[in-house]
Amino acid sequence: MTTESLRWFTSSYSSNGGDCVEIAAGFAATRGVVRVRDSKQMSGSVLRVSADAFSSFVAGVRGGELVAV
Repeated sequence: MTTESLRWFTSSYSSNGGDCVEIAAGFAATRGVVRVRDSKQMSGSVLRVSADAFSSFVAGVRGGELVAV
């Protein structure tokens, strides 16, 4: 599967300032991978993050342990 055929999502908390990341979690259940990219560079690099690591990241953000600088 290419990155173009993945379903990308931007957080509902993102403003329209353009400083966002998008995720494609289509392989989280089957392969344990979440893909992450810069919303301004859609054809740029894509990070592959383990579903467990991404889940921990989201929990840290929600819990206030990680904040945007």
